[in-house]
Amino acid sequence: MKTIIASAVFTALMASSALADTTLKLVEVITSPERTETLKSIVATFEAANPGTKVEIISLPWNEAFQKFATMVSAGDTPDVMEMPDTWLSLYANNNMLESLEPYLAKWVQTKELTPRALELGRDVKKTAYMLPYGFYLRAMFYNKKLLAEAGVSAPPKTMDEFTKASAAVSKLPGKYGYCMRGGPGGLNGWMIFAASMAGNNTYFTEDGTSTMNSPGWQKGIEWMVDLYKKGYAPKDSVNWGFNEVVAGFYSGTCAFLDQDPDALIAIAERMKKEDFGVMPLPKGPDGKSYPTIGYAGWSMFATSKSKDLSWKLIATLEGKEGNLEWNKKIGALPAYTSAEKDPFYAGDQFKGWFEELADPNTVPTVMPTYLEEFAFFKDSLAIKTSQQALLGDLSPKELADQWADYLTKAQQKHLKK
Repeated sequence: MKTIIASAVFTALMASSALADTTLKLVEVITSPERTETLKSIVATFEAANPGTKVEIISLPWNEAFQKFATMVSAGDTPDVMEMPDTWLSLYANNNMLESLEPYLAKWVQTKELTPRALELGRDVKKTAYMLPYGFYLRAMFYNKKLLAEAGVSAPPKTMDEFTKASAAVSKLPGKYGYCMRGGPGGLNGWMIFAASMAGNNTYFTEDGTSTMNSPGWQKGIEWMVDLYKKGYAPKDSVNWGFNEVVAGFYSGTCAFLDQDPDALIAIAERMKKEDFGVMPLPKGPDGKSYPTIGYAGWSMFATSKSKDLSWKLIATLEGKEGNLEWNKKIGALPAYTSAEKDPFYAGDQFKGWFEELADPNTVPTVMPTYLEEFAFFKDSLAIKTSQQALLGDLSPKELADQWADYLTKAQQKHLKK
């Protein structure tokens, strides 16, 4: 009898030890020191509610995240939960690497409080929630009031033509430039926004899957971007700028305009006086419309996770109303909850430009074709290399437009065949 009891106690202790050794791996890919600290804070709440479970956070630098994460996955080093950018979702979901969150969402009490847009975009692939968006990144235009006044620009530009003229005026000031161009990682949004706005539509493909990238209107928008750089209306080294560089270029007073998501507001508001900058809707094209990109990111669970229920609990903590608001207030995205608009944090003037865009029927928030498996490579590799070549004069705007159209046409037609 003593032997049986001892055996039972030993088994219980071993089970307790196994529980204590449960470690979930969480990968963060849109990384900054502030984001990581906030993530650790929310994760600590999860660990406190789930004794014996620890979360290992792996933070990848955004500029190298796509390649580094792909290398991890190819080596079989997959996480339980990861921060999933919209542009990567199709790649991993279509290759059966992600777990459907539908069974969990069906039982989760907070599902009904999420915005319809969050659930819609999370189900972008196969109409299945392979990702739960935590927030949205909508482009608007930051402008430096002091620089515009110094350059003799009486009012913020409302059209692309006025924007060019204002950029030219600011660029005449010693050491100053009009536009903080994002020529490096993450720069595709600007090209897409202004090309669509110049074209007067945001249709990426014809019915047979042919890309519109090299159609006259879109190509004219690409030429407009190249001209801004070549005429010296953007800093010369901005050909390599990523997020941190363009934001620093703006708050340091190097350039007067920056098209960016709300996440840039964090660093800018810390370093500039409220009265010295504003956020306005993006300038409109010849047809009186603008097409700011709306991006998103969220939480996904890898199908290889051996602790799926715990992984969901981690996602539910990160996505739960309390964690979601804490996260978005730190990272600068617009939250996934319908109640967020009533929060005092989002009611101030600093968010005015984004809410004006959402209310303007001639401003059309646009999702890039992230459903294409090939889009992640296009955005984070091909588009960067070729757009830099165009800015430096190694490719003509037409050659750039043709290369993009060729790549995207093949991707779309492959998608249509499926």
